[in-house]
Parts: sequence; C-alpha cells; structure tokens
Amino acid sequence: MSILKRITSTLLLSEALVLSTALYSKTFYINAQVAFLSSMFVIVGASLAYKKMVITKVDAEAYEGDRDLLDTIEDPHGLYDKVNDEVREGALGYEDNINEAPPEELDLKTIVKEEKAKIKTFSVKSMKHGARGSVSIFRIVPYIFLVLGFIALENNNLLDLSAYLPSLFIGIVVGSLVSKEIAA
Repeated sequence: MSILKRITSTLLLSEALVLSTALYSKTFYINAQVAFLSSMFVIVGASLAYKKMVITKVDAEAYEGDRDLLDTIEDPHGLYDKVNDEVREGALGYEDNINEAPPEELDLKTIVKEEKAKIKTFSVKSMKHGARGSVSIFRIVPYIFLVLGFIALENNNLLDLSAYLPSLFIGIVVGSLVSKEIAA
C-alpha cells in the first residue's frame, strides 16, 4: 500500500469517526471537528517544519556524520572528543594538563577565564537559530487555527469541553500517524 493511500485511509477513517458524532448532537460534532482538525494540523505542521529544517541543514552540509559504533559505546555523550582534539593539535600538552599539574603551578584566574569563555551565552545568532525552527508557516498557521477555533466556539456558546478535549487527543494520535507516514 502506498504512502498516499495509507494517509488517505487514516484520514478518512478518523473523519468518519468524527462525523459519527453528528448523530449524537450538532454541538458535539462541531466541538469534535474543530478540536480534531486543529490538533492534527498542529502535529503534522510541526513535523513538516522539522523535516524542512533538517533537509535544509543537510543540503547546506551543516550536518556532521555520526561517530562510529565503538566511539558511541565507549563515549556516548562525546565527553572526550574535545580534549582529544586539543591534545592532537598541541593545545594541551601532557605537561600542561590541569589534572596532572601541582596546585602551586595552577593559575586559577586564567583557568576560570578560559572556562567562562567556553560557556555559550545568549546571542543574536543563537536566537536566530531557535527562531528558524519555531517561526515556520507550517507551525504558525495550525496554531492560529487552534486558537481561533477555540475562540469561535466560546464566543458562539458552543464550547463543550467534554467533547473538545477527547477530540484533541484523537487529533494528536491521527496527526502522529500521518506525520510518521510523511517522514518515511
């Protein structure tokens, strides 16, 4: 079964479930439909935005290859990579290693300054990087739909949380299934 057929069948089945709520009540159906669509759009939109961001990074060759399996097992968090790189480059000689130097020879002020320089601070560049992922049309439009749908239900005295909240969950599940198919 192709990806498009699986996505279509998932959406049709879930929409039939939501449509069946119209037999119970018009208000229940409207709440279920708005909640279902908005939560599904949010999940699918976030997945599409993330996929687009990853593809852009890979195309820009900003992606660094994975380490080999043995390195991953021995050092899962990459703690020794930076130290090994500095030793190979001669930045840290064995005689300059802080752990092996006697306490009298250590210049603590210099060490503290070097460690403070290594700490990443909030900058325009880091803000730009974070905003790129969150300010995407795929993410903004579904959230606008979610908020406006909720406000429209509330202003028209149609909001029924006993129908709205479970429908949000159904939309999240269907959105996750659709996103999984899209990402494949």
